[in-house]
Formats: sequence, C-alpha cells, structure tokens
Amino acid sequence: MADPSRRNSRRGAGASRGLRSPTLTLNRVNILVPGAAAPPATSLGACLEGLRRHWEGEGQLAGLWQAWPRIAGSQLAPHCRPLNLQGGVLTVGAVPGPWLQALQYNRHQLLGALRGAGFSVRDLRFRQHYGDPSPPPGSEVEAEVWARHPSRIDVHGLADCPACGRPAPTGEMALWGHCSFCRRSALADQGIDGTPNC
Repeated sequence: MADPSRRNSRRGAGASRGLRSPTLTLNRVNILVPGAAAPPATSLGACLEGLRRHWEGEGQLAGLWQAWPRIAGSQLAPHCRPLNLQGGVLTVGAVPGPWLQALQYNRHQLLGALRGAGFSVRDLRFRQHYGDPSPPPGSEVEAEVWARHPSRIDVHGLADCPACGRPAPTGEMALWGHCSFCRRSALADQGIDGTPNC
C-alpha cells in the first residue's frame, strides 16, 4: 500500500502547476493550502487578436487564404485557391482548363508574390479542383442573389398563401405557387429534403 504522505506530496506538487488545490495532511486531517494566484483573465478581443496573428503567421494556410486575393490578383484568384501547405510546398487547386494553364504559366510570378507577402513557400504544385459553387461571403454576387431572393418581403411584398392562408412573401408564391412552409411540407411528403430551393 502506498504511503499517504507521498500521495499528498504529489497532489501538492500538481497543484503548484495549477492542476488542483494543494493539500496538507496533519494527523489524518486534510487541510487545503492556498495555491498560486491564477493568471489574470484575457479579454476576448485580445484572444481573437492572438488567434488572428497565429493564423497569419508564417506558414499558416488560414493566413494565406485571407491574403490570396491580393497575392494571386483579381483575375486569377476567383478561379483557384490554396489547398495545402506542407513542408514549404503549396498545393493550389484550379478549375481545369485555361485557369489551370494560367497558374502554370504564372508559376514564377506567383511564387515571388507569395515570398514577397512573407510566406515561406519553396515550391508550388497545381491540381484540378472544382471549388465551392457558392459565392464567397460578403461578395457582390451574394448581395445580388439576396436582393432578388423570393423570401424578401421588402422587395416582393406580402400576401396570404393560397394553400394555408398564412402571410408570406409574394415572391415565394410566384415561384412555387404557395409559401415556403407549404413547399417544405410538399417536398417532405415526396421524401425529398424539405429545404426549398430557388
């Protein structure tokens, strides 16, 4: 059986590292001993700033994603994206065809722009990549799609759904013949995912 004084001394040592409160045993009575003061709390803004600096640090793919439109240029950036950065080799994916050829043609300029932006990339690899068809958040395309979306009341107005009688945007009824709630129910009855598509 282990000596109880040894167990308590180990518990006290762990507590000095901030794991548990240290205890002291005197005549078979455990006494809590105040530990070291906890470090001061860090504000959320400071935590987020530290995370941003870490992402933008040398060799970090997230920082590269953020800087990619500036590095690749306005013509090339929408058609390609960094996929992997490992061992100083950056893999860039592009839509097959002329955009993949454009990347290969501009290899040296792109490598120079990456190094000039502070990324330690020693080589580039290119591969076919079919990117996300949805527009990037905050883009003009996203704003245009949302401006004419059938669920917008301020654009299309409001009327009663002919199927259920609930008030709904007239854009939904012009598109589906009824509101999005009835559309969702109809799709669910057909065994299709009940998310209405535009």
